[in-house]
Amino acid sequence: MRLSRITAYMSSLLLAFAFALTGAAAAQADQATDQQAAATGYVALGDSYASGVGAGSYDSASGNCKRSKVAYPVLWAAAHSPSSFDFTACSGARTSDVLANQLGPLGSGTGLVSLSVGGNDAGFADVMTTCVLQSDANCLARVDQARAFVDSTLPGNLDKVYSAVDAKAPSAHVVVLGYPRFYKLNGQCAAGLSEKERAAINGAADYLNAATAKRAADHGFTFADVTSAFSGHEICSGSPWLHSVEWLNPSESYHPTAPGHSGAYLPVFTAAA
Repeated sequence: MRLSRITAYMSSLLLAFAFALTGAAAAQADQATDQQAAATGYVALGDSYASGVGAGSYDSASGNCKRSKVAYPVLWAAAHSPSSFDFTACSGARTSDVLANQLGPLGSGTGLVSLSVGGNDAGFADVMTTCVLQSDANCLARVDQARAFVDSTLPGNLDKVYSAVDAKAPSAHVVVLGYPRFYKLNGQCAAGLSEKERAAINGAADYLNAATAKRAADHGFTFADVTSAFSGHEICSGSPWLHSVEWLNPSESYHPTAPGHSGAYLPVFTAAA
């Protein structure tokens, strides 16, 4: 009889302990849900493709960062009214610039982050300058050099940024946006780069996107691919949403126009956010 009483007593203790654990786990889950629900601020990070270079309507207060009032982060914030909106993306930014200058607004209240970076690390501007001004052979060699950088160095650079974002904004949903293909092959351009150069540049954009998507996925981030959204709107198409060479405003060359932000980047980001 005594043994059965002891067994019953121990069983009741174990059952009570199990209920306590379940209750604690549920409380922790509820707390995490509450924290996620409270984290509704939006922070837009990145380079010129995020700041809106090429779209015009620049905020004079942003100076050389050239943040456009019609860039996709601004359009998304206007449509969705996040609890706070911080736009720190900057023209010319590399991964080191994002780390040094753009992460300040991130915090426990950040629920959404958009980020595009990596093209400047890989030497995008120099690739395009080489291809526009020099021979096919020099262009292809410079593209190969950029691809080698994407293999050897860019993943580590992206890891540093992604880890820092995750550490500073642990409740945030992070959307990493890629880059478009620049050219419609066999399109309407009568002059300029050769088809071989255009194909190599498109291939390099795909290569950069693939590497970026892999690093984003490994950090649990969402990669948003914009290539299909720009299909039919590349340079050499009948309705381009990308600038070709802009001799009067060189910094806008090979960047999305305002329709590129509203018609391509915005819907892709909205779907991923």
